[in-house]
Amino acid sequence: MKKLTTKLATVAVAATMAAAPAYADQGVTDTEVLIGSNNDLSGPFAAFGAPATQAAQLVFDEVNAAGGIHGRKIRFIVEDHGYQMPKAIQGMNKLVNGDKVFAMLLSLGTPMNIAAFKLQDAKNVPNVSPLSAAREMAEPFSPLHYSGTATYYDQIRFGVTYLAEQKGVSNVCAMYLPTDFGKDIKEGAESISAETDGLNFVSETTHKPDDADFVGALQKLNADGCQIVALALGVRQAITVSATAKKLGLMDMSFLNSSAGFHTVMAKVPGGVTEGMYAAAGWADLLSRMDQPEVQKFFGSYTQATGEELPGTGALLGHSAAITMVKALEAAGPDLNAKTFQMGMESLNYEDVVSGNTVSYSATDHQGADEVVVSVIKGGNWVELARQ
Repeated sequence: MKKLTTKLATVAVAATMAAAPAYADQGVTDTEVLIGSNNDLSGPFAAFGAPATQAAQLVFDEVNAAGGIHGRKIRFIVEDHGYQMPKAIQGMNKLVNGDKVFAMLLSLGTPMNIAAFKLQDAKNVPNVSPLSAAREMAEPFSPLHYSGTATYYDQIRFGVTYLAEQKGVSNVCAMYLPTDFGKDIKEGAESISAETDGLNFVSETTHKPDDADFVGALQKLNADGCQIVALALGVRQAITVSATAKKLGLMDMSFLNSSAGFHTVMAKVPGGVTEGMYAAAGWADLLSRMDQPEVQKFFGSYTQATGEELPGTGALLGHSAAITMVKALEAAGPDLNAKTFQMGMESLNYEDVVSGNTVSYSATDHQGADEVVVSVIKGGNWVELARQ
């Protein structure tokens, strides 16, 4: 069920829409629509960004081969910012003002998306399914912002509660990048601890995106009595944290990733380095649902096209976001502009079998899926434990 706290009153939405500037039609011709993505193809979150944009392109290639949408082919333009803010601003300027894209899709990074909103909004460029689950992706409400899944904040709150109940522990901590992304994780862990009898937020450590030595941080958290540690780090960093904790003998410390760490790569590290790590995410692991025909089709088409052994989490997210974009463009009709696109997005309500969640938008709710799925790495795979 959609959370009431994430919705605005209908009258407030109407007022917001009425106050919005006139919609522009940049990036749309009779034969083409331009979609942009400002992504990380070479930095700490490239394990998400690179396969996500590749999977999205495969969806668009299939649509284009079938004649496009209302006679328009989709041209997908991707810029690599390497998770560096200066490059992200440069890429966004190119996409919005140079290429003049109609909409943004799968742009990666909480601080990057937040910084881009001012420019995108001024040009009436919708931002769809960013590779960020920060609350700011859909709050406060904007007719141009469409997040894909449950927020980091809600993911961590449910994950901490679940682990505390299952393990009978009480001390909660955080290791995070001091960015908007990291603050969402920390605040989620802090808030649920403050609201729950028996839980205490006792310690934290902050890190840089290129940090690789976590011995000192883990020793500090252990001395402070940390039992559940919420992580807001890069994928490689989270793997290093898990490996270091095992070397230090910290076997009673449970590490909880958000969706930013819920990646197939995490489960497949050789030697059981990440065995026992947890994640609370807005979708379900792909390999656990290979008995479903839609999942099998996606798996086969992606591996055949790319030569990769299996489609990771980034590919799953890219495929699902591209499907959302295609459905919205279809629903918008042949007279495509930001207003008709908004109406198309707000009409969507469907089961995304590949992601294992329900996608639903409305005039008062621009968060696509609400489910939070808690999983653990066991035997080299993510295994679902609970969901809300």
